[in-house]
Amino acid sequence: MQKAARPFFQFLARPWRRLRAALVARGRLWVLKRQGHDPSSVVLERRRIYILPTGLGLAFAVMLFSMLLGSLNYSNNLGLALTFALTGLALLAMHECHGNLAGLVVSQAGTDPPFAGQDACFRVALGNPGRTVRYDLEVSTDHGTARPVSLVAGGSATVTLNLPTTRRGRVRLARFEVATRYPFGLLRAWAVVHPRVDCLVYPHPAREAPERPPAAVDGTGNREGRGDDDFAGLKDYHPGDPPRHIAWKAFARGGELLVKEFAGAAAVTPWFDLAQAPGAHLESRLAVLSRWIVDAEEAGLAFGLRLPGIEIEPAAGMSQRDRCLAALAEFELPRERDG
Repeated sequence: MQKAARPFFQFLARPWRRLRAALVARGRLWVLKRQGHDPSSVVLERRRIYILPTGLGLAFAVMLFSMLLGSLNYSNNLGLALTFALTGLALLAMHECHGNLAGLVVSQAGTDPPFAGQDACFRVALGNPGRTVRYDLEVSTDHGTARPVSLVAGGSATVTLNLPTTRRGRVRLARFEVATRYPFGLLRAWAVVHPRVDCLVYPHPAREAPERPPAAVDGTGNREGRGDDDFAGLKDYHPGDPPRHIAWKAFARGGELLVKEFAGAAAVTPWFDLAQAPGAHLESRLAVLSRWIVDAEEAGLAFGLRLPGIEIEPAAGMSQRDRCLAALAEFELPRERDG
């Protein structure tokens, strides 16, 4: 009998899930039309804060109704007094729950570009300009909820929202909610924010890639760049110099940031060209270029990048790595999608 009932309930669950999904979609569309897209910083006004009872709140309401019926049936004045006192407590909780969000400042605090297949990180800053403490604030998307935070008067905090990625390009944080269940968990107040902020997604480096191409050869037949064969002296540090060439001992002695120079035939300034990257299709070739760029930066090498219509001059460091990976991510960018 139990086995026969299980498919029946599963049959009923399917249309309920479809109906619930349709209602949620229509509700989100109504909220978007009512509020519109938000700027980078927004204040949560009372008119955009919604509140409904939680499951615990519904059970509490049923209990109060039962207490009211029982007290009226038996003319129990003490029971009526307790019922009205708990009802007043629930109304006070509703006021506090709604006010816990009112006036909160929500701002965009930047993104951390991931490689395809990793989570894109969107940072959201919460500010409390009021004079009261804000408790148990939750920021969430369809993909998860950040750890709750509390804000002292005049305080602020930053939370991180993670969205999954599957391919390079851009992923958009189309909406997120700021919610609270303070003080008793009987009600949930929430506000919806539509930031329309994008996060760049780098091509995932190929697991296996051929050896990086050698340095380019100039018109005189000499290879570009310097090698690491022989120490040639020290020079002043300039942004973009490889961190592994910094003379830390000299810095400890005199406090001046210097960089070691080397002379030799080994080339350390390769050009990474899409035309030279192996692969059966564009994405695999971009993955090979991504692998070369990541490995070159980890080795402290200077490198340049050539794509059709794009040429990035050789340099070293994380800024050069991010500049080149961003060019790969946006090269013939696929259609944008919302997160």
